[in-house]
Amino acid sequence: MRVILTKLLTLAFLALIAMTGFTGLGRAQKSGTPFTRTIPKTWDDEAMAALEVPLANAVGSPKHVPADYYYRIPVRAIYKSYPVYAPGHEPPGYMDWLKKQEPVIVWDGAGHAPRLTTDADWIEAGELVFDSPLFFDRFATVDDLRDPKWYDRTRTAVARDGTMPFTRYIIRRKGIIEVGGNSCAQCHTRLMPDETVLKGAQGNFQPQHMFAYNLRKNAASTPNREQLLAQIRGFVKSLHGAPFVRPDPEARIDQMSLEEIADVFDAVPPGASLRQGGSTFHPIQVPDLIGVKDRLYLDRTGLQQHRSIVDLMRYAALNQGGDSLASYAGFVPADAPRFRQLPDPSRVSRYSDEQLYALALYVYSLKPPPNPNKFNVLAERGQNIFARESCAMCHTPPLYTNNKLTPAEGFTIPEDHLKKYDILPISVRTDANLTLRTRRGTGYYKVPSLKGVWYRSMFGHSGWCANLEDWFDPRRTRDDYVPTGFKPYGVKTYAVNGHPFGLNLSKEDRKALIAFLRTL
Repeated sequence: MRVILTKLLTLAFLALIAMTGFTGLGRAQKSGTPFTRTIPKTWDDEAMAALEVPLANAVGSPKHVPADYYYRIPVRAIYKSYPVYAPGHEPPGYMDWLKKQEPVIVWDGAGHAPRLTTDADWIEAGELVFDSPLFFDRFATVDDLRDPKWYDRTRTAVARDGTMPFTRYIIRRKGIIEVGGNSCAQCHTRLMPDETVLKGAQGNFQPQHMFAYNLRKNAASTPNREQLLAQIRGFVKSLHGAPFVRPDPEARIDQMSLEEIADVFDAVPPGASLRQGGSTFHPIQVPDLIGVKDRLYLDRTGLQQHRSIVDLMRYAALNQGGDSLASYAGFVPADAPRFRQLPDPSRVSRYSDEQLYALALYVYSLKPPPNPNKFNVLAERGQNIFARESCAMCHTPPLYTNNKLTPAEGFTIPEDHLKKYDILPISVRTDANLTLRTRRGTGYYKVPSLKGVWYRSMFGHSGWCANLEDWFDPRRTRDDYVPTGFKPYGVKTYAVNGHPFGLNLSKEDRKALIAFLRTL
């Protein structure tokens, strides 16, 4: 009787998931759906040339591919996707059911598209783009995601419903289940303390830990470690190479072993990232996309202007592959390991303008979660301290940012920049390596918004301090300080210098200020 009941429950479950399809949009519509909006053109040569703030070393400022090349790149096919369940949470028969599913293209450039007639349709479609991967089985396999050891060693948390919400399964060929990777959602999904999922926030999954785990596994099994080492060095250089900077900040990679490279990636805390165009040795705090509609500059270094929705579309296009096609003083990241010329456009992929427009609408629609921190007497006192200490000069209400750029220590502001960009010509003297010695380095850092700091972590542009208490701890500027977030490779102690504001407050005033900030 128990066996029969179990089979009946399993069949009922499979019937349910067959109806729901584990996706918000269901089966795609094959051509014929007219788009009822005028979609902005993402890649326009004149607009792209003026989009970004020049790099601190202007010689390396990127020269992006022309529109003719860009629009010859095939449009990515977005497939129907399915949730990943952690070990012990997978529904009975789930993998067998997945293997029976037909591949379903929900959106591509060849006639498949979801129905888009209302604002809600476009936003829902944008979430589909947000979740869509760029790579498949690149740094994790189905076996990895079903292995408890993988979760322990990559320090990956699980949502309340038993899913691992940072990636999804994809079926591109019937019977073959692949692990999608490098979606927007992978870095911009946050698992909250109550194990609920917050999309669009500063993520707290760590792809670098997944990379390190995979690297160690491959190093243990490969018969040719030297070949693997050469491949990994080439991959890291494609991510972070900036040979126009002297001395070359990435030269250390050529002296590092596989284990040392894995250690560097494994040391990055959740909430920070070794994203492309940055540095192997100076991660970047993952931005919170909630409220990005009101930000005038994108990236920690204020690399790109954000004046309208089409600028966000351009940012997404660049950061999901387009920037690797640019030439940085002759260095072309996509051409690993030669780094000299553009690949044939048929070898890469892009989102369509419609997909990017939907993605931007989705990002603009993101809302913060309910704030559990109430504005009480202590927070009111903190608000008065915030005003007394002139914090609002940079973190101006109601956005709690003045939306300006501040120069890094050692960077001289070009005279024409003062006319072109919104600049507060005062340096807060934080570590300048990220903005002076990388492909994203403009010589500036943008003034971040303080809205939502209550659910964020890893403060400072490289994520040195795990929480606000650590950020306002005056001991962090001492040479014997042990950062609670990221600390540079090969060091045990590190002075987190810069942004001295608030460090001279009494313990009681710091507590009150933090209480106020957590209400924002």
